[in-house]
Amino acid sequence: MRKRNIAIILLSALALGSGCKKFLDVNDDPNNPLEVSEKLILPPVEVTIGTQVVGGFNGSSAAYWMQQLSQNQPAPDMESYRILSSDVDNTWTFYIYPNILANLQKMINQATAAKHYEYAAIGKTLYAFNLAIATDIWNNVPYTDALKVPAIMRPKYDSQESVYINLQGMLDSALYFASQPASKIAPGGDDYIYQGDMDKWKKFIYMLKARFYLRLTKAPGRTAALQADSALTALAKGFVGNEDNAVMPYPGTAQAESPWYQNTLPGAGGVVMSKTFIDFLKNNNDPRLPVIATKDASGGYSGRVPGANTIPNPNVLSKLNTFYGGAASPLFLATYSEALFIKAEATLIKQGVPAAVPVFAAAVNSHMSLLKVDGTAAAAYIAARVPMTAANALEQIIYEKYVAGFLSIETYNDWRRTGYPKLQLVQNAYVNYIPRRWPYPSNEILANPQPGQNASTADRVWWDTK
Repeated sequence: MRKRNIAIILLSALALGSGCKKFLDVNDDPNNPLEVSEKLILPPVEVTIGTQVVGGFNGSSAAYWMQQLSQNQPAPDMESYRILSSDVDNTWTFYIYPNILANLQKMINQATAAKHYEYAAIGKTLYAFNLAIATDIWNNVPYTDALKVPAIMRPKYDSQESVYINLQGMLDSALYFASQPASKIAPGGDDYIYQGDMDKWKKFIYMLKARFYLRLTKAPGRTAALQADSALTALAKGFVGNEDNAVMPYPGTAQAESPWYQNTLPGAGGVVMSKTFIDFLKNNNDPRLPVIATKDASGGYSGRVPGANTIPNPNVLSKLNTFYGGAASPLFLATYSEALFIKAEATLIKQGVPAAVPVFAAAVNSHMSLLKVDGTAAAAYIAARVPMTAANALEQIIYEKYVAGFLSIETYNDWRRTGYPKLQLVQNAYVNYIPRRWPYPSNEILANPQPGQNASTADRVWWDTK
């Protein structure tokens, strides 16, 4: 059964985080009864990934900067590009490093020693998933020395290029462990994402490999053709339908609601739909609009002008509907739609427009299917798209990926990599650009001074070239 009492597990996550010094000791005997078993480590880590990272500050910043959601608050705020070192402390200091990566490393070490290979495979997959998030928003980050406390109290930063090389190696290792014979002690209900189904985990691993390969199409020293080839090779063993989607479920009970439900409650500051996103869907007569957004006070659909002065009553505008924003709505870590859009772009690079067109149509249709849009309406929408040409193909692919990836942090990565969707600066902008990265956390700067920590939000990460 996928749904569990997330509130209890989340408290466990906080307990694991508070005891991170013990969990950083990777020299303990894995057979010692005082050890915390893999079955107790995995659930809170998965919850933290969904609730505090993908659906946390990372997700919110992407949703506002990519103008999918809007916060009815006076500037300066996150929507108007105000992000300070103190704002990102929790993501680094409490969530990604001690609560996720350190506990995953502990789980990997124990599982490998005990030959619980499924846990080792899951641990390496989720480690790569979160390390990629860290390097994508901060560029150079600790990796090789990151979890060697107390031997190394000030870990050096690895270059983003080396991190990306290690991501692929880590995923290859995850595939090796996922392909081993079944262990006597294996994950089941404690794995909220796939319930221990290693065939699905392997598809997810290949999906991540493709995502990371395509990320580097414009990276220094890389060629788009080679990255596209690698992505296509990985996708051949990846997701084959929406049933393979990597999903974090939420029961919807008190203190166990979906993060986007929590993020858009009235107390969150009057979060509504952004006019940019609503207008894009309206202008295209997109049948997904009523699934994604609620009607406004006039019975139509409208969003807030990004960064505009606060309006007295945000309830007159469209809000996040229950498919993504309900208390029991799932959180998507990766989807079949994304896999097909990656394939469409890679196919465009390698074979041109004619070969990319049917893959593009399949990608759009897969998201329509996920949202349970009527098949006739979906087909009509796809048929009405502007004919794809060499001049507009990438823009069309990324725009539709932007819709299908609603509330995904991947929309921000795609914007930095491709320039799509084309966005105007918000009104009352705190800086005269859309941030291209996060500042390093204030706690990290104080505790572990390293070269490059003075980078501004205008600076680009390694793979984000002009």
